[in-house]
Amino acid sequence: MFNFIKKRSYLFLSILLIIFIFLNLKNNFLGQKNKTNSYQIKKEDIKEVLVLSGQVDVEEKATLRFQTPGRLAWVGVKEGDFVKKYQLIASLDQRDLENRLKRYLNSYVKQRLSFEQTKDDYWQKQFDLSDVVRKKSERILEQNQYDLENAVLDVEYQKMIIENSSVWSPIDGVVVRVDAPFPGLNVMPTQAEFEIVNPKTLYFSATADQTEVVNLKQGQKGKIIFDSFPNQEFDGEIYWIAFTPKKGDSGTVYQIKVKFDSRGYNFKLGMSGDIEFLIKEKKGVLTIPQSYLKKDKKGDYVNLVNGGKVKKIYIKKGEEIEGKVIINKGLKEGDLILN
Repeated sequence: MFNFIKKRSYLFLSILLIIFIFLNLKNNFLGQKNKTNSYQIKKEDIKEVLVLSGQVDVEEKATLRFQTPGRLAWVGVKEGDFVKKYQLIASLDQRDLENRLKRYLNSYVKQRLSFEQTKDDYWQKQFDLSDVVRKKSERILEQNQYDLENAVLDVEYQKMIIENSSVWSPIDGVVVRVDAPFPGLNVMPTQAEFEIVNPKTLYFSATADQTEVVNLKQGQKGKIIFDSFPNQEFDGEIYWIAFTPKKGDSGTVYQIKVKFDSRGYNFKLGMSGDIEFLIKEKKGVLTIPQSYLKKDKKGDYVNLVNGGKVKKIYIKKGEEIEGKVIINKGLKEGDLILN
């Protein structure tokens, strides 16, 4: 028997080595599995943030156009020019309009003289006229009064047309678009538009859906990171939140306006970015990942490792923030739980 074992010792050693390797691999696998599915309770700072996307816009902007078609007589600006409030931008040819005004003024003078003559005739002869003729004269005088008033209205209307043949800037700002830069063209109102924006009224415009906007309020501060300046954070503050949903969007979203300091940076309209708001923050609290929390008829519990054994421990939980659950009672720092 001894000789039999001695002759085959290499075979027994090989079998023992295989068993040892198998057990070692099994223990390592189980240990790694438990390690992966376990979590050690610790105190940490947790916070909930809301990130919204948006872009740069301006509060003051205007698109100017003529109210009537006509021949473009003068253009006083080009793209990139800075203009002052009430500065004349462009005008149409006014020669025909001025001639019409003169004609209306002549009609007014003629109608005025006719009215005065009719009135004088009426007052001079009213006592020599019969009742029928007097009433007829009164009606003629009244008609002349209306004709005179209509002549005045024609003159005022023509003056307004002449005023509307020119466009003025309603704001201080920069000219960013000139559709018709060359005089001499016959243009329709939509063919000769001038767009002006005030770069001093820049703001960050973002939208929040109906579940997000309830966490925002005027005066709330946030951090903005623009795609054009990825290494720079800008402090922002909400100064306006829409009361009605934004039109044209498929979902129910609300616009918010955020002011920020743009001095020293070359911001342009439409530059995109993200703003981050801190909604909730808890410091130094016991937390566990939400996936480790279990529930049965008695309440919330976790699987606690205690003395090499797994025990069901019922706990009292707090808020859930960003996938973490605050533990108010039932666990302490350093406890190990299994999923």
